[in-house]
Amino acid sequence: MVTSSRGHGTVVRQRVPLKRLGIDRYDKVKWRDGDEVAFIADRVASGRAYRRNEQTQTASLVEAPPAASEAHGLPAGAEVYARARLVKEGEQPTHCLTSYYRPEHVEGTRLVDPTPGPADRGGGFRVLYDAGYEIDHMKEQIFARTATADEAKLLQLPPGEPVVELHWTTYTADGTVVEFAIGVHAASRFAWEYKFQRPDSATDKGSPQ
Repeated sequence: MVTSSRGHGTVVRQRVPLKRLGIDRYDKVKWRDGDEVAFIADRVASGRAYRRNEQTQTASLVEAPPAASEAHGLPAGAEVYARARLVKEGEQPTHCLTSYYRPEHVEGTRLVDPTPGPADRGGGFRVLYDAGYEIDHMKEQIFARTATADEAKLLQLPPGEPVVELHWTTYTADGTVVEFAIGVHAASRFAWEYKFQRPDSATDKGSPQ
């Protein structure tokens, strides 16, 4: 992890950021037919090692924050399950994320079990699939901002490093929202990569946006 440079001596090499995949990380073959959950899909695509226990998990019944209430169409004060995770690469945190679920969708499943690591084989999407909620389409919103003091401590950020915040909403084919999540990523530790078909709105009427 170090290199020598004339005039500069020995310096620590900057590590190549992880690929943070777009739609490819949600390929059904990965989680329905295999065990490549989203953070593992990023590691595989980046040629990096991983361990399943590099993801923590806590779950609790909480009052839905406003963004989660809006996404799920719930009234203010409604309760949801909050499933919070911290993901590390080795000893270094890369991102934290919290998913919010309606209790009737996840009660009694591994999604509300605090055992560290992904929620069983195939992760959260596989748990929802087995419960009868097959993932059909998703919506993502992404923006950069200054890290809070708590985020900087949790993610072990150097002074001044921003974070990338990601909101995603997961739907079944009939439009039922089964997950709303917020992820906070250390900006320097990811390179965001998206592949997609060129849209043609003249012929794609009715396709999810």
